[in-house]
Amino acid sequence: MLETLADRLRRARRVTVLTGAGVSAASGVPTFRGAGGLWRSFRAEDLATPEAFERDPALVWEWYEWRRAAIAACSPNAAHDVLARWTRDSVDCTVITQNVDDLHLRAGTERLVRLHGSIWQLACWHRCGVESWRDERVPLAERPARCPACGGLARPGVVWFGESLSPADMNAASNACACDVFIAVGTSAVVYPAAGLIQQARTRGAFTAEINVEATAASSAVDLAVQGGAETVLPTLADYLDLGNRGRSTEAGRSS
Repeated sequence: MLETLADRLRRARRVTVLTGAGVSAASGVPTFRGAGGLWRSFRAEDLATPEAFERDPALVWEWYEWRRAAIAACSPNAAHDVLARWTRDSVDCTVITQNVDDLHLRAGTERLVRLHGSIWQLACWHRCGVESWRDERVPLAERPARCPACGGLARPGVVWFGESLSPADMNAASNACACDVFIAVGTSAVVYPAAGLIQQARTRGAFTAEINVEATAASSAVDLAVQGGAETVLPTLADYLDLGNRGRSTEAGRSS
């Protein structure tokens, strides 16, 4: 199966990869869906909302501080490294991520589209007009964090449940669906509108593939579904690509 995907990638002019929590799981980044997705008896859906922050900002920030500390101790894995190399090798390779950990950036991914924002960005809860700012301190100087401009509460610069994605990011993601190959990696494919990107790419003529440790809602809808961890499947796929490219170079040399 990977040989088929490698051949498609080799012939593609434009490639788009959508990543989810499964890409960062091998790095040790905690996931919040399914078994083990609780923090102090709270679900992510209980805390990652504007209503939860308005009700108890200290509790929400305690959770995000715990997440920030956990992520700070993690490093990009082989899946991040492969995707970063692809974006550096070709301006026509786009990575769209649902993750907020920024491990793609730490791996060197270029032109990254972050649909759900970054856990390292902060924004004014009262929207005083100041632009969001980056703060990678662990722990933060204050909890709850404060806006440096107005002194009011600051919130994590992520997209919470019930909030709309950035129009600019959604536009970039939609444009990237006009591709030859679209691969969904490590995502459950149940959160919209990101989940709809797979169908959008297929409608526009892309060859679609999924790489995930288990079958998902998208498995039956894509052209090719590969089961396995992103940290092992993507490096193997990259090896197939490199072998094929070397073979083509050798054949070209013999014919010249």
